[in-house]
Amino acid sequence: MNEKLTLTELQLIIKDSLYMALPDMYWVIAEISEMKENYNGHCYLELVEKQTSENSIRARVKAVIWNSRFRFLKSFFENTTGESLREGMKILVRVKIEYHEIYGLSLVINDIDPAFTIGEMALKRQQILKKLEEEGVLTMNKELDFPVLPQRIAVISSANAAGYSDFIKHLRENSFGYVFLTTLFETPMQGNDTETGVVRAFDRIAGHLENFDLAVIIRGGGSQTDLSWFDNYNIAYYITQFPLPVITGIGHEKDLSVTDIVAHQSLKTPTAVADFLVECMNNTENHLNEISNLIFENSRNILENNKMRIDTFRVNLIPVAKMMISEFKEDLSRVLIEMINTGKDYILRAGILPAKHKSRLISGTRSYMSSYGLFLVRERQSLSVNSRIYINNISRNISGFINSIKILDPENVLKRGYTITSLNGKIVKKKTQLKKDDLIDTRFSDGSVSSKVV
Repeated sequence: MNEKLTLTELQLIIKDSLYMALPDMYWVIAEISEMKENYNGHCYLELVEKQTSENSIRARVKAVIWNSRFRFLKSFFENTTGESLREGMKILVRVKIEYHEIYGLSLVINDIDPAFTIGEMALKRQQILKKLEEEGVLTMNKELDFPVLPQRIAVISSANAAGYSDFIKHLRENSFGYVFLTTLFETPMQGNDTETGVVRAFDRIAGHLENFDLAVIIRGGGSQTDLSWFDNYNIAYYITQFPLPVITGIGHEKDLSVTDIVAHQSLKTPTAVADFLVECMNNTENHLNEISNLIFENSRNILENNKMRIDTFRVNLIPVAKMMISEFKEDLSRVLIEMINTGKDYILRAGILPAKHKSRLISGTRSYMSSYGLFLVRERQSLSVNSRIYINNISRNISGFINSIKILDPENVLKRGYTITSLNGKIVKKKTQLKKDDLIDTRFSDGSVSSKVV
């Protein structure tokens, strides 16, 4: 063909050829790569098709939705899916092929099928969950021990979010007067920067783990259109690997995002998160009060029992001492009577004794009586000393009992490194009391942990 054509003529031939060859409308599956709404209300897009790996693009084309049609399609799509059209979203659209001699090839979008996008979002969510499950990390954050006193809280949120203000207000104005220490790690909670911002916030918290008991992710209410920002593999994976329990209060009443599913605890709203933390503090306080009352009752019973033992020893000691004194008196009386009787018998047998012998007898009798008098004094002193020693021994035994009570006090036992293991509130003393999958509580001096029998 030797005919010479101008560029405009060639473009018109291409345009007519395309119109003749492709006069119909076609349903096309594509991903939105770029999207821009201009001041006239027209929506300009770039549609792409990616390889399975999503690293390279197989096809690319420009598209447009004219303002008159865009207003209807935008409202229809958002009301049906709860999502806004955005970059990175996969859509099914009905298009007509157009060719312009200046702007080239483009697709004019006339209709959109929201059911396809809903299915794609659900499929994407399931794929993320399946990948996390295959990696064995899906429930890792849930398996962390929740702090007994969750007071130091790292908050991932936007400072301007109404939900953040409600969360702080609920914590500060709790009816129990509990004090919470919160630190805000500010980040966007919607849009393309959500993933980067949330991951960066987790990294910042990880640098100061010793300052926090847990982390919370909260955003304030709003529509459902931003839920998909938290159906994100990187955010979910960071949560599964995070060493502190993570609580979410993203504000969705109907659906759970992937972020909610992998978190240690998922609550509907920021205020629900605040109420949950207050309730945890209250439960801990009640538990401590119960333990305190139990220790007080046990200590009082032990002291009362030992007081009764002391009183019993005292009552028993008095008659014993009196009996010993009485026995010594009886012995002395018998000795004196025997001496008198012996003297009388001697006088009767010997008759009248010389004065010298009489004097000796009187002197010997006096000496004998004096010796026994001293003996009686020593015995009394010995009795007094032995009684005091006996009482002191009893007092030392009682002091030993009191020290034993203090040593055996559960709190002191725990402080020496021992632990108390219980199953359903009962102390475990033998291995045979446990079976597989039992949930047991192990108490330390500074708190307790829950374990599962493997």
